[in-house]
Amino acid sequence: MGNTIRAAAAQFHVGNDVDKNLSNCVRMIRAAGGRRADLLVLPEFANHCSWYDDAGHCHEVAVDLDGPFTAAIADAVSRIGAYVVINCTVRRPERRVTGTSILFAPDGSIAGTADKQVLIGHENDFLERATEAGPVVDTPLGRLAMYSCMDGVINETPRCLALRGAQVLCNSLNSFALDEGDLHIPVRAAENKVWVVAANKCGPLIPEALIGPVSAATSIPARFLAGAGDSQIVAPDGTVLARAGRGEEIILAEIDPTLADNKRRPDGTDIFTSRRPALYGPVAEDPAGQGLLISGPDNVRAAAVRETGQVAQALAAGADIVCLAADSAAAPDDLATMIRGDALVAAAVGNGAVAIVARHGTVIEQKPLHARGGADAIEVADTPFGRVAALNDRDLIYPETMRLTALRGVSTVLVPASPLEDWECRTGIVERAAENRVNIVLASSAGGERGSVIAALQKDFTIMTEWRDREFDGLLSAPEVLRGSDAGGVLVGTIHPRAAGNKECSRNTHLLASRPWTLLEPIVRGH
Repeated sequence: MGNTIRAAAAQFHVGNDVDKNLSNCVRMIRAAGGRRADLLVLPEFANHCSWYDDAGHCHEVAVDLDGPFTAAIADAVSRIGAYVVINCTVRRPERRVTGTSILFAPDGSIAGTADKQVLIGHENDFLERATEAGPVVDTPLGRLAMYSCMDGVINETPRCLALRGAQVLCNSLNSFALDEGDLHIPVRAAENKVWVVAANKCGPLIPEALIGPVSAATSIPARFLAGAGDSQIVAPDGTVLARAGRGEEIILAEIDPTLADNKRRPDGTDIFTSRRPALYGPVAEDPAGQGLLISGPDNVRAAAVRETGQVAQALAAGADIVCLAADSAAAPDDLATMIRGDALVAAAVGNGAVAIVARHGTVIEQKPLHARGGADAIEVADTPFGRVAALNDRDLIYPETMRLTALRGVSTVLVPASPLEDWECRTGIVERAAENRVNIVLASSAGGERGSVIAALQKDFTIMTEWRDREFDGLLSAPEVLRGSDAGGVLVGTIHPRAAGNKECSRNTHLLASRPWTLLEPIVRGH
């Protein structure tokens, strides 16, 4: 057992007055010091709201690493004697600007900086992406690392930091997205078995005088042009220890960073040493050569069932695709006799393998990827319901698996499951669907938080485009979610394969193509 520390996240509003924002930052630092915080994380773009008249304005309101803004922060930090992370837009040579997280040591010195790797929307017009990975800083508190907002909506930046030994990930956010707190923040902790301390904003994210006109121009209701709050501190098992509401708040929790050194699952699997880096090469390749051709119908009826006898029941009820829980394995030949027309059934077939079966027999059989002597590829099948794959839940704890599947142009993944940890079905499967824009049908015989899940992509997705099926509701990427009940064991819903073709969450921000592929060497090397 290591030393327990007191971690904090400060949630507050940041406007377009740099001096007022500085005063608020200092005020929050002092308040956290008064509550004996050892580590404090502040939100993204704490110097100015992320809205600029032009490039000149963005440069004007940015800060210098050795300027008066950072000097005032350093003074406040030295007075409370804690480690503090603040994210600002920072002036760089040749009038460039980066979104940069800055780690201040207790004496006020800068212990490390990390530039944002994944920009979203109009940030691409004003900010430069990171050209090198941020540091993992070894401190008396533990090994700390930083990322910001969109960096954590997809898995690669936090994954690389964890693989490089980070114990505590400090995430500064500037987000309206309700699903960022519900999904992406806690899953980044659980999939890497690290601590995450995340600080978001509250209040308007754009100048208040522009809220009405921007709302009218974009069809985004005014209430969603504000920080979503939901700052949180998450344990390595995905448990949220502290979570803020929607207003100004400082949250705190006692954490032991050394617990992040234990990467073992309940079955003894070490999630880092069991990785298959040789498989992950496409994740670190240039997306320009990875064009995705995704097709399929708008709507497909899908079912997740617990028992073999329920397969015929689901098919008779009109399901096109049925997924059977892993501990109710059935012989493919027996399943084929139940199938009529083009319907498909996915089931476990022994030794961690899963198969997709049609009436004429097995379509694909996927051997496990992360078991000893595992498969060297992900099998896919083009069907009347789009391109599909079948994976076991043991492989889906590795974020690289779903990334590779998405890069194969898969629109739906079927998962016969027997979950070992609560986070897998509570947030993990839903987040995997969200960050890759792939439908997932997971069948489990368990109840409660480990029960069956159907994650169906929303048809409306890209920010600032016309939404036809629903009003903008504050969700950036979350799918529609259906969950199994403890009774009955048959879960039926509608998934949307064609929706997997749209992975652009905002202008110039593609969930796959915008990954920081030049900085992903830790993912494709041995641990």
